[in-house]
Amino acid sequence: MTTNRQTPSDHGDNEQSRPSLDQRPGLDEVPRGRPPATELAANVVRGGLIGLAETVPGVSGGTVALVTGIYTRAIASAKHLTDIPKAVATRSDVRAEVRQVDWWLLVTVGVGMLLMVFSVAGIMASFVTDQPVHSKALFMGMIAMSVAIPFMEITRGAFCTTRSRLSAVLLFVVLAAGVVVLTSLPGVEPSSPSLILVFFAATIAICALVLPGVSGSFFLLVIGLYAPTLTAVDERNLTYLAVFALGALVGLVSFVRVLEWLLANYHDLAMVAAAGLLLGSLRALWPWQGENRELLAVSNEWPAALGLFAVGVAIVAVVAIAQRRLAITRTS
Repeated sequence: MTTNRQTPSDHGDNEQSRPSLDQRPGLDEVPRGRPPATELAANVVRGGLIGLAETVPGVSGGTVALVTGIYTRAIASAKHLTDIPKAVATRSDVRAEVRQVDWWLLVTVGVGMLLMVFSVAGIMASFVTDQPVHSKALFMGMIAMSVAIPFMEITRGAFCTTRSRLSAVLLFVVLAAGVVVLTSLPGVEPSSPSLILVFFAATIAICALVLPGVSGSFFLLVIGLYAPTLTAVDERNLTYLAVFALGALVGLVSFVRVLEWLLANYHDLAMVAAAGLLLGSLRALWPWQGENRELLAVSNEWPAALGLFAVGVAIVAVVAIAQRRLAITRTS
């Protein structure tokens, strides 16, 4: 993997370039043999935390994976996992790709994720449907705080030239404004959405797993598929879940390398883009909206909404601080 991202002349990176995913702390060699039972149990817990994050709009499963120390290992294994079909088709060394996958990690984390998602899906679906003002206030607080996370990941000294700063600001403003416009359009919240829509939504939402700071469940919330998806999980709607899983698989295979390449070569601009997308998406989470997403005046529920907004900010702040301290500990 190359690590020659933005050059100082183009994007203002200093000489201390950010290491690639494969070089960042936490990417260990693929373990040989069965890990200790305590490690397997810990991975199940880590997967549960990631699964919980994926059901909460505004909390990124990728960020939780980073905080719990398995992000780079999981991404590396996912790369090799998506290369297996290609190796089979081209009759390459399939065994080499299989050996590079940390199966113990992926399986145990996957089990934890599934257990948690199926456990809390019904609760989250009811919360969003029955308490729209309170749920949006909570999620708005999470997203508002999440805007800071991508900025925290930008390399120190990046965008030190006028050209690079203007490029970053323009990218940020254009993406934020674009999302505001899109989320202002009359939306739909179908109880029985088209399976084609479900498929394509899943291909995009899955990208949140490989991009810390971006919430896949929030994307589903914006396009009106959050509650239907959680309901499908809670009611074991196998047709819906199969189409969603297929879309997620296609998205993972299609986008994981693109996103990984962007993070490795244009990491700082990618973080600016993520922040712009998050800021613009706040428009969709204003707690008081009409049926056509028009903004309404504040109601008498504002004290509770304000309190939940603060709780949302606090939740993401705690995760971000833990992530920062973990990164400092590993590099010291």
